[in-house]
Amino acid sequence: MMTRRQKIIKEAKSMALIVVVVFAFRSVFFEPFRIPSGSMIPTLMIGDFILVNKFAYGFKVPFSDMYWDPIYITETQNPKRGDVIVFKYPKSPDLNYIKRVVGLPGDRVEIIDKIVFINGKPIEVNEIPGKKIMADMDDKFKKDVYKFYKAQTGNHKHIIQLKQSQFTIATWPEITVPKDHFFVMGDNRDNSSDSRFWGFVPFRHIKGRAMFVWFSMIFPFSDNPFKFRPYRIGTGIH
Repeated sequence: MMTRRQKIIKEAKSMALIVVVVFAFRSVFFEPFRIPSGSMIPTLMIGDFILVNKFAYGFKVPFSDMYWDPIYITETQNPKRGDVIVFKYPKSPDLNYIKRVVGLPGDRVEIIDKIVFINGKPIEVNEIPGKKIMADMDDKFKKDVYKFYKAQTGNHKHIIQLKQSQFTIATWPEITVPKDHFFVMGDNRDNSSDSRFWGFVPFRHIKGRAMFVWFSMIFPFSDNPFKFRPYRIGTGIH
């Protein structure tokens, strides 16, 4: 018969094992993230909780990407054009960013009058009504006037928005994406800190591909007014 001390030690070991298994699973397979900013509106809203596929581009050794470059145990593959990825911010790797992959290694990227060109060809955009999107817009962005466009980046069909009153960058000179790096942009183009400002994302900084929204709420007493969006639960990220 076990003593009380032995029972406590056994239970502590069981709990420790469960914690290690859960965190190993998060490190290798799927991990939840929260969207704190509006750079990906209208694809992602402030307060969205998303699930990220950590093995989308290769299997990693558990915990190997926490404080240093990940160690892969399988052959890796690059993100596809249009994928929405979570990555370590190159200027401060302790921060996680989420953006859309626009340029792949070797691509020539250029912006002319707000139109993004990849290897000399424009990303197709078609203007759409934005009344419904504006109704659900986070309050801090409602003061601006936007136009909304349906775009196709790679095989991904999604919506981008552009300010009409002022804009961040209308024209950007052509540049070639280096090997093992990616050019990323936010879908809320004029409210996004992305590759136009701080450069390319190295493959080693990519944590995974965003899959879907599993919860959506801005908590009370945060920097933004309280909102609960149950209708966004289960929304796929394209």
